[in-house]
Amino acid sequence: LNFEYGEYDDKLFDNEAKKDVYAKWDPTSPRSGKNFNPFETYKGNSCDASGVFPGEPRYKDPIRGDVSFAIMMEEKAEAEEREANPKAGSEPGCAGCKN
Repeated sequence: LNFEYGEYDDKLFDNEAKKDVYAKWDPTSPRSGKNFNPFETYKGNSCDASGVFPGEPRYKDPIRGDVSFAIMMEEKAEAEEREANPKAGSEPGCAGCKN
């Protein structure tokens, strides 16, 4: 069994990187290090740059970008837009989701 690290492994995994990974994510294909929803949470945690959650084997603390209130408000608006308009096939339990 080979493990495939994500495109942003050991690189800055900020909101722009997450949006890039999300744009490439195919929820109908099996979840992998290159195919996952970087905005999905599992047991209250966010995944690393390879889609691995804290407590799972191979989890690596991602290199995170700067944070400010203004950036957080912008990201919140983007998250609300994503939630209101999910990708087709991304229902809970789909092949590309953890949940």
